[in-house]
Amino acid sequence: MPKIYTKTGDKGATSILGGKRVPKSCLEMEAIGEVDELNSWLGVLIEEIEEKFKKEAKRLKEIQKRLFVIGAELAAMQMNVRNTKTTKLRKSDTTGLEKWIDEMERKLPKLKNFIPYSGSEEAVKAFYARAICRRAERTVIRLSENYDVSSNVKKYMNRLSDALFILGRWINESTKIL
Repeated sequence: MPKIYTKTGDKGATSILGGKRVPKSCLEMEAIGEVDELNSWLGVLIEEIEEKFKKEAKRLKEIQKRLFVIGAELAAMQMNVRNTKTTKLRKSDTTGLEKWIDEMERKLPKLKNFIPYSGSEEAVKAFYARAICRRAERTVIRLSENYDVSSNVKKYMNRLSDALFILGRWINESTKIL
């Protein structure tokens, strides 16, 4: 059985799609890592809400799949192998987020000012996921200054931070906290 450790990264480089070696500190790896951190935190959020909010947990699991697609796109972009048979994010992925946002927003009072990122534990974790998403988005945008990052990826990351913010508000409203 192959071992999980290869020792090939011991000197600060790692392999990406296609086997190209890049420094672990490069902006491309930072963007991929930020998206991965967001995906991991969504797993924490899903675990927290799954029992009370099954439909929302299911949506977050679909979002996790999209984040894996984004990670693959970022790795392929760095390799300049966009024409590979890797799955790509679609415009419909972003419109799906917009529909979810609209659905949740219809059940919320109009937002008139800034709100504290507090309330139920589930909501706070959604707000934290939003903060991680915004950091990941900023890194992806910085990356797009040097590489041709798909507009679908940039739009999706922007809309996802909105969705996570609304989810936090929606959870607080649903649990009548805040």
